[in-house]
Amino acid sequence: MSLDERVMELESRLAFQDDTLQALNDVLVTQQRSLERLQRQVAALIKRQDEMGGQFEASEEDAPPPHY
Repeated sequence: MSLDERVMELESRLAFQDDTLQALNDVLVTQQRSLERLQRQVAALIKRQDEMGGQFEASEEDAPPPHY
């Protein structure tokens, strides 16, 4: 294998690796955005649950008598 062929092979591999790295980076960015969106949604749901927590708890005064 001549030097020119070896250099061309290395350049080809480098170009393939660059493309692969860019594709992996794109996927990682997409996943990070999805993760951040899901974290915001979970935080909003936790906040909403905390705000509504007292609304659905039955107090002992509202509970039916034991013979019901």
